[in-house]
Amino acid sequence: MDMDIQQRFERITAFIEARLTPLFDPENGSDHGFGMDDTSRALRALRYTVQAASAVNGLVEKRESAPELRQVVDQALEHNWDVLRSVARMWEDHPDFLKEFKGHSWDVLGV
Repeated sequence: MDMDIQQRFERITAFIEARLTPLFDPENGSDHGFGMDDTSRALRALRYTVQAASAVNGLVEKRESAPELRQVVDQALEHNWDVLRSVARMWEDHPDFLKEFKGHSWDVLGV
């Protein structure tokens, strides 16, 4: 089950990154994330937020290896999933959007 959790985090992160990456491409005609304008700052903040929320490798492993920490680990995973889910839903009309991205954290973690 833990591999399924990890895979879900990887899928939603890949979906979001596929939407964000073109916004950083300088060939699109502007700074797109590399300038000091508000749009660039917002793009960087969004990318950093996604990167932080998707960094769950160690957390997923701790679910089984440290049962005394499971409640804390699950709370962290729930929060991270909800952050990613909120970001992904901005592209809910995209053809690559998966129904699982709408799932609540308790559905993903099985808690």
